[in-house]
Amino acid sequence: MDKRTFLKSMGLLSLAAVPSAYGIEDWLSKYEDLPSWKLASDEAFWEGIRGGYRLKPDYINLENGYYCFMPQETLEKYINHVREINLQGSWYMRTVQADNKKKVAAKLAEVVGAPAYEVVITRNTTESLDMVIGGLDWKPGDEAVMAEQDYGAMIEMFKQVGRRYGVVNKILSIPLHPKSDEEIVDLYAGAITAKTRLLMVCHIINVTGQILPIQKICDMAHRKGVLVMVDGAHAVGHFCFKMPDLHCDFYGSSLHKWLSTPLGAGLLWVKKENIGKVWPLIAEGDRPMDDISRLNHIGTHPAATDLTIADAIDFYHMVGPERKEARLRYLQNYWSGKVRNLAHINLNTPADAARSCGIANVGVKGMKASEVAEMLMKKYKIFTVAIDGQNVNGCRITPNIYTTPADLDVLVEALTKAGT
Repeated sequence: MDKRTFLKSMGLLSLAAVPSAYGIEDWLSKYEDLPSWKLASDEAFWEGIRGGYRLKPDYINLENGYYCFMPQETLEKYINHVREINLQGSWYMRTVQADNKKKVAAKLAEVVGAPAYEVVITRNTTESLDMVIGGLDWKPGDEAVMAEQDYGAMIEMFKQVGRRYGVVNKILSIPLHPKSDEEIVDLYAGAITAKTRLLMVCHIINVTGQILPIQKICDMAHRKGVLVMVDGAHAVGHFCFKMPDLHCDFYGSSLHKWLSTPLGAGLLWVKKENIGKVWPLIAEGDRPMDDISRLNHIGTHPAATDLTIADAIDFYHMVGPERKEARLRYLQNYWSGKVRNLAHINLNTPADAARSCGIANVGVKGMKASEVAEMLMKKYKIFTVAIDGQNVNGCRITPNIYTTPADLDVLVEALTKAGT
């Protein structure tokens, strides 16, 4: 066997084959027959999961929404990929790199319940969605609809196509505590006109954690002939869903958030019939217009990150998607339920369990969000992020599955005393 054939035969699995050194599989096997709802509050179970993370002792990290760092098992596999690719060098990049990326993309597609021919790996949500925004054939007077709670990078891209092509951007505001799905759907419906071509909507709003009724919004928009692009930056690996159930046209996500991949990993899903409507960010050679790979040319990039997506997916499935969702929802309700009714507290996240999961936003009346964040860090060693804008004034609280109720008790104490 020559060296080229040998490298091809190695494929994806050999580069990913690092045995677990942390015993998490054995730990999980003890609980395999217990339902997710029961395990959500089983601290003995989650203490075993926590043991698989290396945690910085200087502070309580409640800002996992920016980047959910990798558990040690995934991290070691990532390091191994870096070493192996460094060892193989150009041989790897010229032989199996492209095939391995396709294999990982197919595995990622399974997570979101989509066919592999509709999914590519990107570097983040911004790349995914800005490619769609900048890649459509806009005409002067075309309209796009979005919310002020949408992510700034995408709003800036809409502003650019507005300046470049004469697109009119219509920006609405999502209520913090909607009375019903219909209130939100009607809000978007009221902004649509005969000139509207694209509607952007968050699956889960990054600053408040509110989950929006995507299927209903998409169905309404499609009845009016409008395409829908969904910002799912915080959705994949956070709570369970399948792409066909959303009824959207474009979807982007960042995998280094709730799926805990290395930094710089994202997903772009495009419904097959819409692939040919988008020009790629970077020009690719001749490909069929409905081939999603034409949207995925970014030049040479860190291939080890692509491989580690598969390992992060393995860890996600090992813990269990339903278990993870139940735990994140339990943790959010654990702390928010203790402070929601305090007179000096503003909870900027709906109380309805169906409208949120692990993310919530909390403010203290009479204090700027930056002041609350500073108080939490200086007095209580709690790291979070201040949000002051987009109709929100508060700190975003994003625990992860390694977070304990004891960590959150410190947060509750801090918020309770903030009013005295």
